[in-house]
Amino acid sequence: MSETREHTTVVIVGAGVAGMTLGNLLLRNGVDCVVLEKHSRAYVEQRQRAGTIDTFGVRLFRDWGLEEVLEGDRIPDSEGGFFIDGEEMPIDVGDDNESLFCPQQVLVRNLTDVFLRDGGDLRYEAADVSLHDIDGERPLVRYRDAAGTTKTLACDYIAGCDGFHGVSRRSIPAGVLTEYSHEYGYSWLSILAAVPTSPSGMAIHARGLAGMIPRGPQATRIYLQCPVDDTPEQWPQERVWSELEARFGTSVSTGEIVDKRIVPLRSVVFDPMSHGRLYLLGDAAHIVPPMSAKGIHLALHDTEVFARAVIARIKKGDPTLLATYSETCLPHIWNYQAFASWITDLMHNAGDTTYEGEFRKQTARAELQRQFTSDTASRLFAELTAGTN
Repeated sequence: MSETREHTTVVIVGAGVAGMTLGNLLLRNGVDCVVLEKHSRAYVEQRQRAGTIDTFGVRLFRDWGLEEVLEGDRIPDSEGGFFIDGEEMPIDVGDDNESLFCPQQVLVRNLTDVFLRDGGDLRYEAADVSLHDIDGERPLVRYRDAAGTTKTLACDYIAGCDGFHGVSRRSIPAGVLTEYSHEYGYSWLSILAAVPTSPSGMAIHARGLAGMIPRGPQATRIYLQCPVDDTPEQWPQERVWSELEARFGTSVSTGEIVDKRIVPLRSVVFDPMSHGRLYLLGDAAHIVPPMSAKGIHLALHDTEVFARAVIARIKKGDPTLLATYSETCLPHIWNYQAFASWITDLMHNAGDTTYEGEFRKQTARAELQRQFTSDTASRLFAELTAGTN
């Protein structure tokens, strides 16, 4: 089998939000990079995932001259609220909030289009990716292309943007990373339905939490709290729609269910977020429960920190920011893990007494009520929601 060898400054493993954002930031600042993606472009751009881009993310793209990636198929984050026992209680997120819904596959497609238009090197269907000598001066990334040719990329740095189950973190020797994790006592039935989002928001109810979040004009992501041992087969279409209506306390849009799966809720952080010349970004380094809508936020924050560090090293010869990458990212990550844990427990306990009982339900509802009656509490919630805290 033939083999070729090349060199680049940064190899980016994974062409999701973190990988494609990083590729664009480096490319626009004259830093050579190659992006490797194990799936086809069609698969990546059709993969449905959450798409909340908070104020921090919107401003990041604007500040780096990439605001165009937010255009098309986006939904302003201006509607929806909390439904408590059928009563709608929208929260004022503040006049300074620029958050929006942009389906993640749309954001990735736009980032990809800009990257390729500007001459970026993106290689799809990169099979059997393996990382070598990551703690040496010149790490290697080896993969097999669609034609069956084994290729080796020598580089200065590797950015692991390939998610929680990717090869990047698994390439770090055992014992180097400390894993901090928390398993919540419930799961979500996650559904993609080809229906308009009506109503939009999250519902708190004694039967469990429910959510209907827009993913496009005719696409809705639906969430239903369920026991951890439930299976999708236990949730036929009729049960889904009737349970949504019961938890929201109003009629809901119904239609074709495109995808249905059980999502365990968990929080995970790995420390440190680097080893040698391998740096972990986004889900490769941490997971937040979807209730917080902060997955993209944390991925973009990691990406900006790492991009600035690499640019400083290459352009100015300053290694300081790379050396402190984990120390810079982790306090921010823990701040939003705290927010994610708080809002997740609060929203679930305020309705369902199965897990922590009636006392916790009443204290959770008191905490929620504070968001509507206290300017101070509302302001902090708005800052965390916007990602500016």
